Amino acid sequence: MFDVIGKKRWFFAFSLLITIPGLIFILLTPISGGEAGLKFSIDYTGGTTWSIKFADATVTADDVRAELATVGQPDAVVTKTGKGFFDIRLSKLDLRGVEPTPTPVPTVVPTPTAAASSSASPAASASPAATGSPGPSATPAPTASPAPTASPEASASPAPSESPTASASPAPSGSPAPSGSPAPTPIPGSNTQVPTTGEIGRIATALQAALGPISEQASLSSIGAVVSSDLINQAIILILVGSLGILGWITLRFRDVKMGVTALVALLHDVIVVLGVFAILGTLFNVEIDGLFVTAMLTVIGFSVHDTIVVFDRIRENRARHAGEPFAEIVNHSLLQTFGRSITTSFTVVLTLTALLLFGGSATEEFVLALLIGIVSGTYSSIFNASPLLVVWQEWEDRRHGRLTAPRSPRRASA
Repeated sequence: MFDVIGKKRWFFAFSLLITIPGLIFILLTPISGGEAGLKFSIDYTGGTTWSIKFADATVTADDVRAELATVGQPDAVVTKTGKGFFDIRLSKLDLRGVEPTPTPVPTVVPTPTAAASSSASPAASASPAATGSPGPSATPAPTASPAPTASPEASASPAPSESPTASASPAPSGSPAPSGSPAPTPIPGSNTQVPTTGEIGRIATALQAALGPISEQASLSSIGAVVSSDLINQAIILILVGSLGILGWITLRFRDVKMGVTALVALLHDVIVVLGVFAILGTLFNVEIDGLFVTAMLTVIGFSVHDTIVVFDRIRENRARHAGEPFAEIVNHSLLQTFGRSITTSFTVVLTLTALLLFGGSATEEFVLALLIGIVSGTYSSIFNASPLLVVWQEWEDRRHGRLTAPRSPRRASA
């Protein structure tokens, strides 16, 4: 029979071996100002991400970075992917097109004669000058001049006797002409069309002038700092509430605070492993943590505690069934009884996640990678960390109260 509890120090040493490098890279994140360690996407930092591909395949990331510096983006982060796309992170830009300002309407200062014409009798408006008949009255008169005080009735009612010259002349009325109110420019963000308006359009024009045309745009999105800060706060609250809820439920279910605390320590181990791996990958390969990362972490926490509860429940049953035996032997016996179930369940999930990671596309790579790492770590911590820690804590209490029993020979595990 394999003695898991007897080799607990080796398993603890292995856990330290995989968590300490991760912790170092995690701590490098604030120390280096984000240059090393965890790389956060714009979901958390705010800003604009832009994924484009140039028609000229010889364009390099340094060329794009240098051109962006000339257009006012010296801090832009440019990464070239394997498919020829450039993933560009910029400071937050307004993706809305700038609407052209309408031409101002000239203001006509009313004159005494214009006021007199506006208050003229209906007979005056029917004068030959208004009908366009030749004569001395056909000369330009104050009544023929476009005045902003013209009554709406006169401008709205069609006059069949209106002269062609009067209809052809522009009427500077208070309402702008249809040609003077342009339709709003479509928002180019979050689509596959290269923008031509706004600040991002100016940058795109400069890049194409220097490096050639952009043949394809994969994505364009922008998130403000307020949204990103809210997302960070919600992520922290979700993880804390979930962890404390698990601690309270396990303690209540098994009537033993030691089981709740050791399960929480195993969860902390899994969180550190996943964050540490992403910190290392972020430093070496610029792998980012996006909005789905919190979902992946909560899934990992739930899956990990599921395996831990299965083992703890078997420990509770065997403790009542084999009363008087050393606690270490009861835990080891329970681990071996549930070992096959835990490995089989985790292995089937790992196979599915591996297929998703290889063939699922780039949109879910980080999410699936976090799940894959977390489930493997969760299976390990449930078997080789949580239960041995429970034994260490129980034996310490037994020694403190002077009730430690003598060890017996290991019993054979039964399914």
